[in-house]
Amino acid sequence: MPQKPSGSIFWFPAFLGCYACCLTLGASLNEPASDTSLTAAVCPIVYQLDQSPTPRGYRYSFFGNGFFINEQGYLLTAAHVLETFRDSGQPYILVSRRNGPPKLLQATVIAVDAEHDVAILRAAINPFNSSYKVFCLALSSEPVSLGEPVLALSVHPPRKQNAYTFEVPREDHFVGEVLSYESTQLEKSAPAEEVFLLSHPVNLGQSGSPVISQSSQAVVGLVEGRWLRSSGFSTAKSSSKTTPTPGAALPIRYAIALLQRQSIYWHKPQLPASSPPAH
Repeated sequence: MPQKPSGSIFWFPAFLGCYACCLTLGASLNEPASDTSLTAAVCPIVYQLDQSPTPRGYRYSFFGNGFFINEQGYLLTAAHVLETFRDSGQPYILVSRRNGPPKLLQATVIAVDAEHDVAILRAAINPFNSSYKVFCLALSSEPVSLGEPVLALSVHPPRKQNAYTFEVPREDHFVGEVLSYESTQLEKSAPAEEVFLLSHPVNLGQSGSPVISQSSQAVVGLVEGRWLRSSGFSTAKSSSKTTPTPGAALPIRYAIALLQRQSIYWHKPQLPASSPPAH
């Protein structure tokens, strides 16, 4: 079962771990994303500790990651990242700005599917309408294949135990491949659901981060946690010389289903350019 790596001071127990030009479900992105753009879609999910700023900005607790899926300010994350906010706690997201330090924005919880461990947030102030450095990621409904190269993106404060908003978050880029598909419980007493395992490890605070196909540059899953059970995959399937404890990711189809139920649009991956006819 995955161990869910959320938060800097909390380790949750678990049975597993440009405005839109087309406001329709599954709208396509017009331009391919660069690495910088991909990272600009990801932001920490935090709890603000100070009511007044210090010379280092506001102090906060870090819990995990979320990522933007459209220009209306909607984000996806793993539902267990939000567990600490159930008792009237107010989640915030830390968003980068073009000409200033990162800033905290309140985030509203729109919908939660605890059975599949996915959740939808929305920024109270839409950062796409101002000078924030943000981007949205496309979602791919196609299942990721075994052995397919993927990239897991996450951001975290330099000091997870004593974080301030004026400190620029650090970026983690984990490149690996899909090892296998497994079944596990994502919620106590819930039926078993599918996850896929990653050849790279998962660190504390990576929960909710996007797992991106390197071929389509679209999100194919969300980081769930570390896989703590034995599995049927062979280490020979991985190109790495040594295989660490694999990470586990949720297929993005669970999140797409939740978006559909809420009538929230997302972007599909850009279709490859068609080849010219042969002469």
